[in-house]
Amino acid sequence: MNFRYTILYVEDVRASLDFFHRAFGFDIAFLHESGDYGELSTGATKLACSSTALMRQLGKHPQKPSLHAPAFELAFETEDVTAALARAQAAGATLVQAEREMPWGQVIAYVGDPNGYLIEICTPVQLPSPG
Repeated sequence: MNFRYTILYVEDVRASLDFFHRAFGFDIAFLHESGDYGELSTGATKLACSSTALMRQLGKHPQKPSLHAPAFELAFETEDVTAALARAQAAGATLVQAEREMPWGQVIAYVGDPNGYLIEICTPVQLPSPG
């Protein structure tokens, strides 16, 4: 089994894909002609967006995300958190937490996307070497 997709439920799929392209540099891999579903090129696990309208048609009841009470976060890894944070904010991301170094050596910052999803921008975690 493979973890293949994370799908964000959004009002405007195209606008959301455009935001992630401008903010983080992910290329738009696919946008259905209906505008109700699209995917970004993000590596092995795809980040996708599906319209809340489509989800309601399928009998789902999507809830609006909240930066004040997030249920999950997306984490994007980079060597340069400062530059990535500036790019994300220039594209319209909301600053949630400024850049800071954690006790384990990782640098992190948090932003919110225009839909209210929480996004961590971080350096790689330096795992201890075995043995």
